[in-house]
Amino acid sequence: MIITKTPFRISFVGGGSDLEAFYSKSQGAVLSTSINKYMYISSHKFFEADKIRTKYSITETVGNVDDLQHPILKTALKKFGITGGLEISSIADVPSGTGMGSSSSFTVGVLHNLHAVTSKHASKETLAAGACEIEIDILKEPIGKQDQYAAAYGGLNVIEFNKNGSVNVTPVQIEKEVYQSLDENLVMFYTGDQRKASDILSQQKKNTTSDEEKFKALQQMVGLVYDLRDSLIGGNLNDFGKILHENWILKQQLAKGISNPLISEMYDAGLKNGALGGKLLGAGGGGFLLFYCPKKNQERLTQALGAAKRFDFKFEQEGSKLIYYGDE
Repeated sequence: MIITKTPFRISFVGGGSDLEAFYSKSQGAVLSTSINKYMYISSHKFFEADKIRTKYSITETVGNVDDLQHPILKTALKKFGITGGLEISSIADVPSGTGMGSSSSFTVGVLHNLHAVTSKHASKETLAAGACEIEIDILKEPIGKQDQYAAAYGGLNVIEFNKNGSVNVTPVQIEKEVYQSLDENLVMFYTGDQRKASDILSQQKKNTTSDEEKFKALQQMVGLVYDLRDSLIGGNLNDFGKILHENWILKQQLAKGISNPLISEMYDAGLKNGALGGKLLGAGGGGFLLFYCPKKNQERLTQALGAAKRFDFKFEQEGSKLIYYGDE
């Protein structure tokens, strides 16, 4: 059996600049971190050597890879030339469609697992670039590159998207006390909604190429990446909340459906009850609402948001890992 463990991510600022429609014309960048919530992919020999079994939200057993319904699993297995004798399954700490990059964590984890199955070494760059190839180039998903790189590399990083398509991942080096305080002062709540990001991202992609004001808003968001990095390096965490808020205001200009009355109500309640800033994770429309809120104010914030479920997490720094490789 082989098991891989791949983290989910939370993106702070710059989201949307990782779309080719933007970075092919202007430098893209995001600042994000991986967290201690994971996608687990396990594989082992299947007793029917001429068949493949996949287990995710449903179970599929097929004699031909082309008959698989799951597009990522089908594409990945074909990429590695695996035609039978394998069972592969997934378990996740967080549901899909909640803004934490679950699809890309799944893809990175599957690739990491299949590299081990076929006794091939996989660097973090290999995993991230391979996931981008499957999701963006082959399956034509209207998504960007940040999630794949965040999941593969792990840690707190500035991830830059260059005009030629290359990607730079630069860890943000900050004092231990600042890192711990940031971890403790971030609070997340589940809005209760799951959604597929592709609809909002497709609209955003279109707007980026056709609307100069929305393009400029994204450029401003990229500028905030470096402001946020500098605030962290300088230990100015109150600026962190302010910059999160600026980014959220700009992000809502990019496409319809990024926010809604419920999210706006929750966000406003957060600012009135101790939070210094925040944002909705992912493309928008639902999922998790993140706040920067000093620890002393967090009980008041939690009470103000009432029925919204608080979701506890911590930062992680390792990225995708092979956690078990054995015969059993």
